[in-house]
Amino acid sequence: MSILEEEQPQTVSSIPHDYTKRMMVFGGRASMELASKIAGKLDVDLGQADLRTFADGEVYCRYQESIRGADIFLVQSTAANKAEGMTPNDALMELLVMIDAAKGASAHRIVAVMPWYGYSRQDKKSAPREPISARVVAQCLEAVGVDRVLTMDLHSGQVQGFFSKPVDHMTAMPMLTQYFMDQAWDNDLVIVSPDAGRVKVARNFARKVGVHWAVMEKERPAHNVAQTGYVVGDVQGKTAVLVDDMIDTAGTLTAAAKTVLDEGAASVIACATHGVFSGPAYERLAYENSGIERIVVTDTIPLRPGQPENITQLSAAQTLADSIRRIFADDSVSEIFAGENQLF
Repeated sequence: MSILEEEQPQTVSSIPHDYTKRMMVFGGRASMELASKIAGKLDVDLGQADLRTFADGEVYCRYQESIRGADIFLVQSTAANKAEGMTPNDALMELLVMIDAAKGASAHRIVAVMPWYGYSRQDKKSAPREPISARVVAQCLEAVGVDRVLTMDLHSGQVQGFFSKPVDHMTAMPMLTQYFMDQAWDNDLVIVSPDAGRVKVARNFARKVGVHWAVMEKERPAHNVAQTGYVVGDVQGKTAVLVDDMIDTAGTLTAAAKTVLDEGAASVIACATHGVFSGPAYERLAYENSGIERIVVTDTIPLRPGQPENITQLSAAQTLADSIRRIFADDSVSEIFAGENQLF
């Protein structure tokens, strides 16, 4: 053996190494309550950050503790929060500056936890000279330095394709189906899709609960205006559960509720992941106006004050915390849902 082939002694660096990973969870002002719940489920303290809006409307962020080398999970739905005076655009801009501040502070990995992905409905051009705003949001997040995005029940699956970074898609459907299986109902349930685009979700929902499903024929003559025609399926004498990914102005939902009641349903319950509830939604959804006995949503979007009594809010904190834990540990996220977290 030549001298060159002899084993050379290994040089050991005198610089101390600590390869222990560190997780930190921060909340934006649009989702601070949900972020606190998630941190509690993960058994970590919610990170402290100075988040402010200046007099001219500009947002500001400064982390009040060192985040160098840590995996940072930033919880912020790009939705309005009336209590904090936040609009969806404020929430989006705040998330962007939080990502930039984390990148400049040498965070190891920056994960945007966006339970509600704002602008997700504008995922294609429906008319000439329109933007694809869901893609614009994705480009902004990547341009400012996000490493990964965690979101829940996107309005359409193709939004994931607007990212070159990894996107983990969660679904609240297991939690929502469990809620309906745990309740005692006076009548048989039937799961109803408010339009043909959500048929797969309604079918999977019905299979989980163990009941039949139906679908509505619907036309939308203009934005935020819905016209529902008829029901395909048997709802006679049953409790119809209208399942959708979101409730915004509730025009679609109240029209659908009227249709199933006219078709002979004994009662109507609504179920959705995201309760946007903008504009006249609260007034429309009140039982005396809509005939909907119960509206079940999650806390991906904070409720604005004055909600009607028939709204029930479930927390998605456990599902999001489980996903964050697996991302941090580099484990499979889809195992949480047995591979069924793509319901499109």
